[in-house]
Amino acid sequence: MIELTRASFQYENSDRGVQDISLSVKGGECVVLTGLSGCGKTTVTRLVNGLAPSYYPGAFSGSVRIDGKDISRLSTWEIGRLVGSVFQDPKSQFFSSELAGEVAFPCENYGLSTREIRERTDAAIEALHLSHLKDRAVDVLSSGEKQRAAIASVYAMKPKVFVCDEPTANLDAAGTRQLAQTLRQLKEQGFTLLIAEHRIDWLMGIADRFLYLRDGRIAAEYTPKDLLLLPEADILGMGLRSPRKGMSLPAPSVLDESPAVLKTAGLSKRICKEVIFDDVSLSFPKGRVTAITGQNGAGKTTLAQILCGLARQTRGHILIDGKKARAAVRRREIYYCGNDTSTQFFTASVAEELLLNTELTEESKDRAIHLLKEFGLYEYRDAHPSTLSGGQKQRLAIACAVFSAPAGSSTAMVVPLSELSSTQTEPPWRSAISHTRESPSPAPPYSRLRDLSTRKKGWKMLR
Repeated sequence: MIELTRASFQYENSDRGVQDISLSVKGGECVVLTGLSGCGKTTVTRLVNGLAPSYYPGAFSGSVRIDGKDISRLSTWEIGRLVGSVFQDPKSQFFSSELAGEVAFPCENYGLSTREIRERTDAAIEALHLSHLKDRAVDVLSSGEKQRAAIASVYAMKPKVFVCDEPTANLDAAGTRQLAQTLRQLKEQGFTLLIAEHRIDWLMGIADRFLYLRDGRIAAEYTPKDLLLLPEADILGMGLRSPRKGMSLPAPSVLDESPAVLKTAGLSKRICKEVIFDDVSLSFPKGRVTAITGQNGAGKTTLAQILCGLARQTRGHILIDGKKARAAVRRREIYYCGNDTSTQFFTASVAEELLLNTELTEESKDRAIHLLKEFGLYEYRDAHPSTLSGGQKQRLAIACAVFSAPAGSSTAMVVPLSELSSTQTEPPWRSAISHTRESPSPAPPYSRLRDLSTRKKGWKMLR
């Protein structure tokens, strides 16, 4: 069904890409592409769905065939009938303002009859457990709900091949289980699945093979049984999440008694008549990692935005170091990294982004170099942030937060880790803890947003 023969692709004006990819996926098979962030998983999916090089310009060689057809000879709409895609950022594929219209849009776009459009739309919404959101506007859905809506819109078209790029990036445990059940049903119906994913435990029992990519090449191939037989240390060393359910990284050691740097008292939030959360009183100790968890739509992002001064609470107070803090104060003291990190970048290179609004001194240059190396981004210092993978973007956002923390301050950070692979998750939050305790810094967090005209041209000196 899918046949790549010595396929290579290098993005325009970039060193990123894949080399000499040869793989064959049979009809009805589920193959998972896995590996570290930036290893080439997403690029392979773009070769299969035709987005590279038709949408993402670059140098391509080799061949890609879907259902026996050379896709270089097919138009984009013809490829779309064969291959359905679900991207990392579901908003990037939305066309309608409300959920039912979004799911129906692909069918309308291909000119299906009104009756068939309705039948396919209703079936897809039901299959993805979105019936209670059918009349909801897509822009008010949670991140996980948006992801399920994107999957439903592809499901409605019933293409022969489903290509999913990090489909669980914004799904909670229940959503992931629902997605796993949906993909299992698709496989049983004979659909071919190609999935780029570093969270692999939920794919056990669905995937037939796992292809491990490293530095743009297929480095190894495993069956599910092979992966389960690998020692846990080897799995983590490969940058993968454990294939065994319930496994997680150990927590960092911290002092038993840590003063609370951030507190909430009786915090409540309502949107129109809907209660998002009510009477929330929390304490966030200095130097510790506090995880805010819950189902999609529970209010995690809303709470985080209120803590950072980016949204208003309906009632209650927020205290920093024991003092009530207005929204303007919180915006200076708390750094927010959202799910969509690309909206936080303003410059043309990774190093420039880190140095934004910074006085260029030998000390700041040395610290920037150190951080880029520590976060595994030094080799991408001249790359445009938009060319980074999802996990690399999150690491850059965290690095910017660490670099911007005022010396000796109690600055807190709100950081999502959904797209980071296992070995790339551990260093960022450990670094964030150590650096925010006692690292010098040239500017408070939100000064980065105030005056882009003061950008320094020092990134070329980070050698």
